[in-house]
Amino acid sequence: MVARIKKNDTVVVLSGKDRDKKSTVIEVLPKKGKVLVKDIALVTRHAKARKQGEVSGIKKEESYINASILMPVCVSCKQPCRVNSKVIEGGKRVRVCNRCEEIF
Repeated sequence: MVARIKKNDTVVVLSGKDRDKKSTVIEVLPKKGKVLVKDIALVTRHAKARKQGEVSGIKKEESYINASILMPVCVSCKQPCRVNSKVIEGGKRVRVCNRCEEIF
């Protein structure tokens, strides 16, 4: 089976507070269906200095979001698209844009 969203893909958010934003995927958790996207779903963390020399403060960091509210952006047509899979010569499966039928 070919994954719909992979690491370093460009994706667009379909719903939520970050709707219509484009960014790249940092990490994918396929069993949980969660994705970590750069500068999307930012949450505030209050960090306490645990050792001498560490800096405490308020930090913004990404949190995991559901993969179902993301849509990959095609490399060739530069638009959000659905993903199909295609078997090429050698028996290898690849992801294909549903709109322009280019390989990801």
